[in-house]
Amino acid sequence: MRFAALADRVILAWGWPKRLIALIAGASGALALPPLDLWPLIVVPMTIAVWLIDGAVGTSRGARFRAAMAAGWWWGFGFFLAGLWWLGAAFLVEADKFAWAMPLGVIALPAFLAVFPALAFGTARLVWPHGSGRILILAVALALSEWLRGHVLTGFPWNVYGMMLAGQPWIAQFASVTGLYGLTLVAVALGAAPAVLGTGKPGPERWQAPVLALAVLCGLLGFGAWRIPSAPSPTVPGVKLRLMQPNLPQDAKFNPRNGEAILNRYLALSDRATSPTTLGVQDVTHLIWPESAFPFLLGRTPGALSRIAALLPPNTTLITGAARAGETLPGESRPPIFNSVQVVDDQGVIVASYDKVHLVPFGEYLPAFLETLIRSVGLSEFVAIPGGFTAGARRTPLAVRGLPPVASLICYEAVFPGEVMPQGPRPGFMLNLTNDGWFGQTSGPYQHLAQARLRAVEQGLPLVRVANTGISAVIDAYGRITGSLPLGTEGVLDSALPSHASVTPYAQLGDVFFAGLVVIFLLVSRLRRSK
Repeated sequence: MRFAALADRVILAWGWPKRLIALIAGASGALALPPLDLWPLIVVPMTIAVWLIDGAVGTSRGARFRAAMAAGWWWGFGFFLAGLWWLGAAFLVEADKFAWAMPLGVIALPAFLAVFPALAFGTARLVWPHGSGRILILAVALALSEWLRGHVLTGFPWNVYGMMLAGQPWIAQFASVTGLYGLTLVAVALGAAPAVLGTGKPGPERWQAPVLALAVLCGLLGFGAWRIPSAPSPTVPGVKLRLMQPNLPQDAKFNPRNGEAILNRYLALSDRATSPTTLGVQDVTHLIWPESAFPFLLGRTPGALSRIAALLPPNTTLITGAARAGETLPGESRPPIFNSVQVVDDQGVIVASYDKVHLVPFGEYLPAFLETLIRSVGLSEFVAIPGGFTAGARRTPLAVRGLPPVASLICYEAVFPGEVMPQGPRPGFMLNLTNDGWFGQTSGPYQHLAQARLRAVEQGLPLVRVANTGISAVIDAYGRITGSLPLGTEGVLDSALPSHASVTPYAQLGDVFFAGLVVIFLLVSRLRRSK
């Protein structure tokens, strides 16, 4: 009875009380995201979402659509506000330049992103059935809106609703079949199923959807327990990795004037012994440094390359993030600058590079259609590169001596499901170099790690992640973290390289299973409506 009374209060709410309910309900979803990962709490935002749409009434279809959209916008605004508040930290790195614009990241971005769940709520209301069928309609509408959010205007698939369940390692294995968007479809349905207990007819029939949801949840847990082997993953023979996490502040100290001091710090830390029986870098085959490690162009600084060569023992290779200058094109006054991964051999020669393809809008470049307007109000991209970075032409595997082919992912390239694989043969592992120092000791780095971790599950490939301020980690092909360095600490991590698993259905077919589930959900909902 109390549950039904709660449902009635949400359904009958109007005006500002309803907006506040939607805002708080959406914000509660952030509790199911990293770093808390309280995944059972997904029932709160999703159940209340059903009741909010139930209460979107009007004298016409258009009125009901607008009422549902309004509820969905407030719900989405709460979710994104609570889940992305940490973006404000980036505006404080150079506070004299960017602090005044903090509301654009902390409030304006969530307000824009809330348009996607608003459209989902409104569209769902147009075909809203009675009974348990509406649970499936909501799941389809929100999952498709998240797919759109991940693709429209270069995409921003951060904190997709499926991530609320991805923190549970067994449930996360479902992404190896359907990917993140399929996991989102199921997550919304599971979270929304209890809504019928507050609105269904008395009797055993109203328990059908919650009991089915519980059975599906048990099935997901069982599938994950079956898929993850009990033993640790085997490792690639002869590979000894050293991950270097310098914990360098992302502030005014990171500039060319301090380039030598920064390099000294990297070299000393890289050669640190981790126990009485280790010999520093002498014990490793591959040394890995984070994204954009230098406040200078490594390829045009022979002194730095010479000092790196002096550090590296014979047959040891450095893989590092660095800005790279291309060739100056005719008619241009400066060469294009790429955000790159570069491979340096023991002679100090750069033998391979990968240029970041998916740049961060406003962080690494300004969208062309907004550049004039943004610069006119005194804003620029966050990176201290005149004109910003230039995007790489395409994803290519990185060839590194002694390693299987590498799928390089720089920073938030790792959050895009289905876009992490290079052209050509399947790589042996993914390498994610990032600099989360922009976001300090906030939720952001934990969320970033969780999304990279899910890519390992989707692809059945291990992932090596090296972050300036953390969290650096080695993750096996099932998403298990085999070693890590905490956020905000300086250190090195020595690790073997886990072997890859079998090719996953998602790696082979992409979003095909997600599309199939959408069709199944719609068909079942229609069947429920016809009864």
